[in-house]
Amino acid sequence: MATETYLAQPKVTINSVDLQDQATAAQLLVRYEAQESSSFASPNRFYVSGMGNHELTVTLYMSYAASETYATLKSLVGTQTTVRVQPTSAVDSATNPGFVLTNCYLEELPVLNAQLGTLSTIDIVFRGGTYTEDTTSP
Repeated sequence: MATETYLAQPKVTINSVDLQDQATAAQLLVRYEAQESSSFASPNRFYVSGMGNHELTVTLYMSYAASETYATLKSLVGTQTTVRVQPTSAVDSATNPGFVLTNCYLEELPVLNAQLGTLSTIDIVFRGGTYTEDTTSP
């Protein structure tokens, strides 16, 4: 049973640009590749942590206005950047940590996703980079 809940309204910052007003979903996976460390001496398999292979998936409304979705992302395709997500827009704290991927890679950008009668959204994925958690107020 959940002891605490929050209304999902995360802050999403990509390359220092706040895109919270365009974001509808965000999922950050902290992942370390498993490296087998088993030996002939044991009948069981054992693993140790290998390289970090983190991934942030963000769903954004597609806006072509200045400093919005397309303007922010178009120059980031094929490059490394920094992204940050927080559970809420409040300052960093132990109960509202800032999750940061530094030097993560944006492989592709859907530049158009249109369908009659709907708001256009895109899903983008940032891969790799260095994962940190910030609980100190700036």
